[in-house]
Amino acid sequence: MQNTIAQESAAQKILQVGVVQQSCTADVFANFAKSIAQIRIAQQQGAQLVVLQELHRGLYFCQQEMAVQFDLAEIIPGPSTQALGALAQELNIVIVASLFEKRAVGVYHNTAVVIERDGSIAGKYRKMHIPDDPGYYEKFYFTPGDLGFHPIQTSVGRLGILVCWDQWFPEAARLMAMAGAELLIYPTAIGWHPEDDEAEKVRQRDAWITAQRAHAIANGLPVISVNRVGHEADPAGGTGLNFWGSSFVTGPQGEFLFSASVDQEETHVVAVDMQRSEHIRRMWPYLRDRRIDHYGDLLKIYRN
Repeated sequence: MQNTIAQESAAQKILQVGVVQQSCTADVFANFAKSIAQIRIAQQQGAQLVVLQELHRGLYFCQQEMAVQFDLAEIIPGPSTQALGALAQELNIVIVASLFEKRAVGVYHNTAVVIERDGSIAGKYRKMHIPDDPGYYEKFYFTPGDLGFHPIQTSVGRLGILVCWDQWFPEAARLMAMAGAELLIYPTAIGWHPEDDEAEKVRQRDAWITAQRAHAIANGLPVISVNRVGHEADPAGGTGLNFWGSSFVTGPQGEFLFSASVDQEETHVVAVDMQRSEHIRRMWPYLRDRRIDHYGDLLKIYRN
């Protein structure tokens, strides 16, 4: 009996995480059906938690400022969360989905929703950092999040959900870690401008990966980053974006557990040791040695 309990305890340390990297078209129903099909495949491969990319229901519409795109927004709870809830309950898994939320007329958010095994909404996170760059005109569409940096408690652990541009900010990762997150999860939509030269493309992708690996290391937490893949045309006739895929999972020292391709759709299940963070934090006690008595200037935009 004791051996059985020990074996069960050991088994509980490993979380099987499904990563779904996909391309999208203008057909939101086909995209959503593809996501659901890949969630099923991940569950068949043993996934207990499945993470989808940012705004997985459609094309990345923020390449231009076009008011008609607000028609893509939906309420939460709504049709997508209902469908995903039924799927999560059927498959007995937790799902992290990314939706264009219509909170009210004129108030929209880029929102990640966590669906629990029983089909209920465990919680949601509204993207806090909103970019406004060529090809990524998100400030036109999204109101900055107002839910703060709070992990979402689920049956598979406390999930620190952040979204895309949030991944460049160490403050966001740190606050999630300080609030008890056991995983950092980043649904993402990032790619190359086709006119960038090859050296610049390498620098951009390397910076993206390095920044998130650093969050894993500095906080002693696994990181799950799920990006879209494929070329998406500019609706105004520009050159569009080439999303670079490269979804990955690291352990709490930034070590790669999985890394996807730059140009292929992939569904992969990764084993994540949920107990390793405690071991790493004992050896590398960054949280212990923080000098919060000297960090006041972090509350300023810039220190002159």
